[in-house]
Amino acid sequence: MPLINIIPGEKIPVAPMNVRLPAWRVPGWLLVFWWLARGLFRLTMLAVRYWWLTTPALLGLWVRAEYGGLVLVGVVLAVVTGCVGWWRWHRSSWLRFGWYPIVNRVRALTVYRRRWASVMATCGLATTFAGDRYVPQLLRVRCDRYGDEVTVRMLPGQIPDDWGQAAERLAYAFRLRQGQARSTDRADQVVLRFIRRDPLAAVVGPLPVPVVPDLAGLPLGMREDGQPYELRLAGSHVLIAGATGSGKGSVLWSLIRSLASGVRSGLVELWAFDPKGGMELAAGVPLFARFSYDDPDGMAGVLEEAVKRMRLRAARLRGVARQHVPTVDEPLIVLVVDELAALTAYITDRKVRDRIKEALGLLLSQGRAVGVHVVAALQDPRKDVLPFRDLFPTRIGLRLTEPEQVDMVLGDGARDRGALCDRIPESAPGVGFVVLDGVREPVRVRFAYLTDDDIRQLGRTYRRLDDTDEQEVTK
Repeated sequence: MPLINIIPGEKIPVAPMNVRLPAWRVPGWLLVFWWLARGLFRLTMLAVRYWWLTTPALLGLWVRAEYGGLVLVGVVLAVVTGCVGWWRWHRSSWLRFGWYPIVNRVRALTVYRRRWASVMATCGLATTFAGDRYVPQLLRVRCDRYGDEVTVRMLPGQIPDDWGQAAERLAYAFRLRQGQARSTDRADQVVLRFIRRDPLAAVVGPLPVPVVPDLAGLPLGMREDGQPYELRLAGSHVLIAGATGSGKGSVLWSLIRSLASGVRSGLVELWAFDPKGGMELAAGVPLFARFSYDDPDGMAGVLEEAVKRMRLRAARLRGVARQHVPTVDEPLIVLVVDELAALTAYITDRKVRDRIKEALGLLLSQGRAVGVHVVAALQDPRKDVLPFRDLFPTRIGLRLTEPEQVDMVLGDGARDRGALCDRIPESAPGVGFVVLDGVREPVRVRFAYLTDDDIRQLGRTYRRLDDTDEQEVTK
């Protein structure tokens, strides 16, 4: 190999680097073919995706081409007549299999898919990574008489609480009333419930009294999807919180009404406590085995009597059964307290107040398994007023005055998951949110309203039919 002598100080010429990409010349006819093929593929995919539009259109064009316009009009009239007849003959099946499947697809196309990407971005649910935009996938839309349920596949890193916090913004973005998010059996999916028409706007009248009270599902009102709401009392205590005029009486009397047939047969005993002088519960005196009001010492004594009966029953059931089954000899005992704060915070006699707190603590911690249940209502949900709120597995939040009170009553994060108790208007008493232990999402309910005449009639009809039974009234 020849040697090259390099003279010091002499510049060696360097060839310029070629950074230009190779140019490929594509014939124009090939580009046209590619554009046509891609357009045909997209058109085919759209036709398959929206088959419920393309199939009737193609069939109509075929009938028009083969048999003429009159035959097409006749076919359309026959289909319309068949649908009307189906609707008149069996409306429920028509709505389920005929009408709502069409509404589902129309609303999914015209309301949700049309603005899905932009709404996800403005509500903070879409993200960008490495220059690519990622949007949650809209899986399906199901509609009913009152609202829409939208199932979404979440992006990695999202949880249902993220969607719960954005549910109200999503509802307004889609021009709907209100929204709520709930989890599903699939860990990567969430269901959004949007309300178009509020079924709870009207007052719910008294519900029929069950022939035999089902403690696993006592009918108390109506849910926001238009279905009856049933409260599980077995193995639970119930806490009701709401501001003045929020409808706490609707919850109490709806629960008493659902237990009324058990009161008459002797399977249920109602022990009522009305510290406000008996104004709320006095109309139902014929239904109560114990009715205590006005005297704090007397109410403390009745609560201690309930503790005594609870302990005696627990001793009899020990080693025999793990869960109490109501009988005439061992009835279910339900303690109904109209204003719990008057017993736990507002009594000036410290000894009596401590007796009441001790008795309530024992009943709440030990009474569920032996058939002694506490149903308590209050206005002030502060911790010093109700020190043992965590012992109530079932909590009902009616209209509250402050957003912070929602989490005080229903648990941490309940408001972010849709329990907007502070947004309930004063014109809607009896509307509230129910939260159960172990269930993340609150349920919006309107409880049935009973007039004074309804309550008096209930007492006359379902009072316990036992001449030897003497009701005890303690002031």
